Amino acid sequence: MLAGLALGALVFVLYVPVMRAGFIWDDDVYVVQNGNLRDWQGLARIWVQPATSPQYYPLVFTSFWLERQLFGPGAGASHAVNIGLHILNALLLWAILRRLDVRASYVIALAFALHPVQLESVAWITERKNTLSGFFYLAAALAYLKAGLQSCPTAASVAAVKSRAATEREAGGSTRFYWLALVLFVFALLCKTVTATLPMALLIVLWWKRKVTRGDILRLSPLFALGVLAGLATAWIEVYHVGATGEEWHLSAIERILVAGRALWFYLAKIVWPHPLTFMYPRWHIDAGSAAQYLFPLSACAVGAALWLLRGRIGKAPLVAALFFACTLVPALGFLNVYPMRYSYVADHFQYLASIGPIALAVVLLKRLLDRIPVAGLRIAAVAVLVVLLIGVGRAESGKYDSLDALWQDTIAKDPGSWFAYNNLGTLRLAQGRLEDARCSFEEALRFKPDLAEADNNLGNVWFRRGDLEQAARYHRKAVALKADYAEGYNNLGIDLVTAGNAADAIASYRRAVAADPRYAMAHYNLANALVRVNDVAGAEEHYREAIFLDPDFALAHYFLGLQMLREGRTREANDALDAAFRLKPDFAQGYYELGNVQLQRGLVADAVASYSRAVGIKPDYAEAHANLGSALMRANRAEDAIVQYRAALALKPDYAIALNNLGFALEQLGRREEAAAEYRQALRVDPNNVTARENLARVLRR
Repeated sequence: MLAGLALGALVFVLYVPVMRAGFIWDDDVYVVQNGNLRDWQGLARIWVQPATSPQYYPLVFTSFWLERQLFGPGAGASHAVNIGLHILNALLLWAILRRLDVRASYVIALAFALHPVQLESVAWITERKNTLSGFFYLAAALAYLKAGLQSCPTAASVAAVKSRAATEREAGGSTRFYWLALVLFVFALLCKTVTATLPMALLIVLWWKRKVTRGDILRLSPLFALGVLAGLATAWIEVYHVGATGEEWHLSAIERILVAGRALWFYLAKIVWPHPLTFMYPRWHIDAGSAAQYLFPLSACAVGAALWLLRGRIGKAPLVAALFFACTLVPALGFLNVYPMRYSYVADHFQYLASIGPIALAVVLLKRLLDRIPVAGLRIAAVAVLVVLLIGVGRAESGKYDSLDALWQDTIAKDPGSWFAYNNLGTLRLAQGRLEDARCSFEEALRFKPDLAEADNNLGNVWFRRGDLEQAARYHRKAVALKADYAEGYNNLGIDLVTAGNAADAIASYRRAVAADPRYAMAHYNLANALVRVNDVAGAEEHYREAIFLDPDFALAHYFLGLQMLREGRTREANDALDAAFRLKPDFAQGYYELGNVQLQRGLVADAVASYSRAVGIKPDYAEAHANLGSALMRANRAEDAIVQYRAALALKPDYAIALNNLGFALEQLGRREEAAAEYRQALRVDPNNVTARENLARVLRR
């Protein structure tokens, strides 16, 4: 108990700076902007509509959903849960190693918990995939070992002849643990399918501790089958939903072997010397014609063969550690297409579970060396130094997870040629309104990768923000020329064109966007808005509905669909769409204002009064809404109330000619002609060309 508390306390010491960190890369789509986390309907979509989430890991998104309901949208709770899961994983690892009678099991678990390569999995909220799947993976392993390792010749299991009743009870317990392991394994797969390697890892452990039997194969067969099915499903999602397809993923079989061999040694090196650690490592140049690159896979095979041949002299343990390491890494070695391969073939979080093998072997070897030291205090001191070093390196590396700014600055400092980091830093600067800094970052990205369509697209966005539509369109056209299926580039080009008043070409560009990515909700929405401009009402409704289907929480799509149906007189359908919009965006003052305008045009005066009232209730300084509320009240024969709203509008916007004229008209209707004339005169001072105010003034003067 005390040892477990000590482990948790040390992990907390390492990760306490992370508790203050915010959201970083990918956390926006996984958590911050994930509409599925808002309500019960979103929870259902997490499970039954895979396309509404970045990846189909429903248990991970369910955990985020629970956090949002319990603690709100902040990052602190997510960091705390990740740290807590990591501590639980270390404790589960300790329990597994004790069951396997592994020497120094506590120190191994402690080294796993504190090793800096785990920092990325714990400090990065998106990588809840690792910590949560790791929990179910290790829990499933422990349950299976309790069920399937009864005959393991450990000190705890060696016993005298058991009674028949005791044997039957043990068999029943084994069955229960087996089914528990199966359920936990399914949970692990629903968090991250790299855990599909668990049955192979269990087979390796069983071979280590005793002879593998036919019964072992039969019991593990369902786990293998589930793992293969989950792996195939994830591979399909990575290609057809996430987008892991294109030139960056076109590798031959030989090239993939070269990637795998180099990655194995890379990960092992980071365990031995975890400095520096980079969020995104440089992507290697793979050359099947270079003899030197074949040394990586060949040397890995040579080490494996040597450990196999020497197993009689040095034992199976080193081979088991190596096999566990390699087999657990297989999904991340480049044999399957995953989206991060576009930027790098390796990442620290890929070896969260695989690192257990080398860490365990290293700690056992270290213990053997320390056992030669006769003074117990020196042995304890050596372990303490190791712990302090691990915590020190981890604390030094944790700062980059404070914010997106810190993350990209750290990546650039460690890899000055990182086009990926420059492009993302530019995106951050653009969001901050620092347009010149954003431009410089995007141009740096293009200096290192001239064919980076995303950087040209982003430069187009900079020029659009500056109001130069011609330059914006030039860069967006360059982006889609570099990447013919670049949906975002076509969408942004459409925005340039429609803003310049060229609706026809904008529609063509939006259609290219939705053809390139039929799941691009924003492009469908923009296409619908453009179709409204050319009076293609049926086409607009089709694409509004498609945007809503793809993103059920797309408030603006619901809203404009509702407005369009209201203009057509389909009041009941319109109200359903508008109710959905305002439920999703309750503070949408402009939406209530525009709705009031349409309602007033259609003669729905009471509804217009209600909509304008909501607009000014949300935004009391909304002068136009006050003025139009006054007009709606005039239509409702409530001139006194209308005067109050006109005066409120003029208090906010004294030179508001329309409000001055309408205030004059309201006063005139109440017989207050001198006051009305004064307001008409003021309206003409503000706007001498206001024909309505001139006619109204003439009429009052005649009377």
